[in-house]
Amino acid sequence: MSIKSRSQRQELAMLLPAVIFLTALIVVPFALSIWFSFTDQRLVPRPIPTKMIGFTNYSRMFDDPLFWQAIWNTVLFALLVVPFQLAISLGAALILNAAIPFRSVFRAIAILPLLLPMTVIVAIWAVLFRIPNGPLNAAYQVFSGPGNYVDWIGNSSTAMISIVVLSAWATFPYQMLIYLAGLQDIPQDLYEAAKLDGAKSWQRFRYVTWPGLRNVNIFLLIITTIGALKLFTQVNILTKGGPNGATTTIIQYLFQQGYATQKVGYASAVAVFFFLAVTAIALLQRKFLKNEGEA
Repeated sequence: MSIKSRSQRQELAMLLPAVIFLTALIVVPFALSIWFSFTDQRLVPRPIPTKMIGFTNYSRMFDDPLFWQAIWNTVLFALLVVPFQLAISLGAALILNAAIPFRSVFRAIAILPLLLPMTVIVAIWAVLFRIPNGPLNAAYQVFSGPGNYVDWIGNSSTAMISIVVLSAWATFPYQMLIYLAGLQDIPQDLYEAAKLDGAKSWQRFRYVTWPGLRNVNIFLLIITTIGALKLFTQVNILTKGGPNGATTTIIQYLFQQGYATQKVGYASAVAVFFFLAVTAIALLQRKFLKNEGEA
């Protein structure tokens, strides 16, 4: 056996666990979802056998106004939370990367949300959102007067914004740590050269820091967008998709159809659509950002 073929066998052997893992957790479930999406499969077995119904589930899905509202709510959430989250993550990373007193302490405090499960975080924020005398309403009454309050998660105009703020706070430390690593990879010589040329702080950020974070920005934009499109836990615990469908997301809609109403075939059609849509968005983002960087 040649050295080259032996090396190839070793490489394949090292890849095999990952291939098995991806096949078992992604390929097989997706293939089953495609199959179920063409059937009237139910969650609980019934006397009537499952039968093929063609594209009926897809036709029903596209004709359902709540499905399109869920799509819009999901897109709206992503459009709001992604830039907001990345902005506060980058801002926090810039502060913690600077030579400030007790920097290590502040870094430890900043990553605390990562140590808490999302369910615990949502429970904490539910107390903050409480009406009429929760902490946020207590602060609101300082400016608006006693007795006034905002139904943060029970009002259609504020529910989505409340979910955005909660979600951004809960997960921004992850992006912050990646930004922090990216900032530390930028050569200090570039900053020193910029200072010698008389560049101000904003100019150093624009011409040194921002270009140096290009690959980090591409990575974070893609994974943050994908994470935003999968919004579920916050909505399922706080609002159940309400009020009046204002916070129903595609995953919440899928859950309601597949679990609450036990329509596995229909939920599978929604899952297939969602998987293809998220994949297409990620590929388009990557291609657009790559081409933009090369321009």
